[in-house]
Amino acid sequence: MTEEQVSSIALSLCTRPVLRQKCQLVKECGSATEACRHPSVREMASSFMARAEEEMAWVEKNWVEKNRIRCICFTDDDYPTRLKQCVDAPVVLFALGNVNLNPTRVLAVVGTRLITEYGRKMCDVFIRELAQKSPDTLIVSGLAYGVDIHAHRAALRGGLPTIGVMAHGLDQVYPADHRQTAVEMINQGGGLITEFVSGTHIEKSYFVQRNRIVAGMADATLIVQGAERSGSMVTARLAHDYDRDLFCCPGRADDVQSEGCNRLIQRQMAHMALSVDDLLETMNWPNELLRQQVRQEGIQQELFPNLTPEEERIISTLRDADGLTLNDISERCAMPVGDVSALLFSMELKGLVRQGAGGRYCL
Repeated sequence: MTEEQVSSIALSLCTRPVLRQKCQLVKECGSATEACRHPSVREMASSFMARAEEEMAWVEKNWVEKNRIRCICFTDDDYPTRLKQCVDAPVVLFALGNVNLNPTRVLAVVGTRLITEYGRKMCDVFIRELAQKSPDTLIVSGLAYGVDIHAHRAALRGGLPTIGVMAHGLDQVYPADHRQTAVEMINQGGGLITEFVSGTHIEKSYFVQRNRIVAGMADATLIVQGAERSGSMVTARLAHDYDRDLFCCPGRADDVQSEGCNRLIQRQMAHMALSVDDLLETMNWPNELLRQQVRQEGIQQELFPNLTPEEERIISTLRDADGLTLNDISERCAMPVGDVSALLFSMELKGLVRQGAGGRYCL
């Protein structure tokens, strides 16, 4: 094990400073190694160093060598970049599986453990259509009963990679009923991750702590079902605090398991997700089925008759892009920003382009 990995474990095992302060220390010092030498934690970190080395030796001998566990430090290139933006990001992660933690698109899917038939249907249909329309999207959830395990299994059926974020070490799978699904996730390009060392005892507070990783790793979070007071609402608040898009499937007014989702929509804290198209449009993610239809039927030529040369140049630029900003279009078309802005406004009125999330334009 490297010094940085041992230092990261030492810092993570400290009861103080708190999570947010640990992350800030690593950012300020440039590494966990230097953070452990910081005056505010030097004495505290050193008292845990022997324990960290012992834990890391055990993990190395029994898990890294036999099960290919990755120890990912905050400063490593393969650390999840989205999670790194969060103020309370963990200083170290353990990962089982070779899944890419920094893909183009990441969606967290969470919800109640007391999932209903409606919730199962919405989960299955949503992820199946996502696999068809936006393949290679990474699905993140918590491997818990209810919506979580249904999301993982739906992703497996659709051929999407999926990650389970654990509230304990990788020496166990909880609940044990989901062990086979966890194995399938690893074998099909997904995996398991955690911030907890092996031998960690399961505690209720760790599941709440785990939720920040679920929300922080994703571009957006979808809540399929959730009571007003539930773990999924904690994840929703975290996603909102991280300034990530939040989507909720609406439910019946008298359904307790949809009450939280309905409230979030009512308070305009979440987008209503009636279908996967609502997610794709809001997030400006590509719709591969629509692209195939365009290519096969030659719809582009029929939709855009009598275009000016400048409009044709913009259409051509947007055709093969997932979404471009005004400056991107200006640069690629070699046209002044003011001219492009005026053309885009006119093209929006004609229904040729639309502006999505982040000010990005697409056809």
